[in-house]
Amino acid sequence: MNITLRPATEADFPEILGMIKELALFEKAPEKVTNSVEQMHREKDFFRCIMAENEDGTIVGMALYFFAYYTWVGKSLYLDDLYIKPQYRGNGIGTMLLKEIMQISKEEKCTRIRWQVLDWNTPAIELYKKMGMTLDGEWINCDWINEK
Repeated sequence: MNITLRPATEADFPEILGMIKELALFEKAPEKVTNSVEQMHREKDFFRCIMAENEDGTIVGMALYFFAYYTWVGKSLYLDDLYIKPQYRGNGIGTMLLKEIMQISKEEKCTRIRWQVLDWNTPAIELYKKMGMTLDGEWINCDWINEK
C-alpha cells in the first residue's frame, strides 16, 4: 500500500471531524465529542494535523497535534489523536505517522512528545512499546469542562 503524508488543510476539516468521531466511538465515548467543523475553522490556529492518504487520494488516517509548554521540560508536542481507519490498520500507517510527528517535534525543537492511550487499547500500546516509547501509568488525568 502506497501512503502519502501531508499537512491538513481547512478542506480536510469534515474528514478530520469524522475520524475524531470514529475514534470517540472506538474509545466508547461518542457523546463527548462536541467539536464541529465551524469550531475547527474558528480555532484553526490552535492545532495542526497530518493526513495519511492512499494512492487514490482516500484519507486513511491522521495525526492531530498541538504545541504545549510543560514547566518541567519546556516546549512539547502534544499528540491529541492518532487514528487509522479500521480497514487500513496493520499496514504500518500508524508507525509512519508517529515517525512524522517525531520529525516535526525535532524540527520545532520540542523537548518531548506526549499523548495518552487507554489502558485497554492493547494494539496501540504494543505499537508504542515496539517503537521504544515510555508508558507512564502513574499520572491521572484531570479535566474541567467549561459549559458553553
